[in-house]
Amino acid sequence: MSALNAEWRKSSRSGTQGNCVEVRVIDSTIEVRDSKNPDGPILRFTRSEWAAFLGGAEDGEFRLP
Repeated sequence: MSALNAEWRKSSRSGTQGNCVEVRVIDSTIEVRDSKNPDGPILRFTRSEWAAFLGGAEDGEFRLP
């Protein structure tokens, strides 16, 4: 899928404040951006990097003390 056709998605748990990120998948790349700044920078991850991040989040790896 080309970047022009890929849709950005927000979590269904996003609030109405607009403080969230959006994610899209293009071929084997996961892209993430700030929903408040759609023309700003985009973070790009491989599928394995994204899986590692999600696993860490599920395990509480990123919780603040």
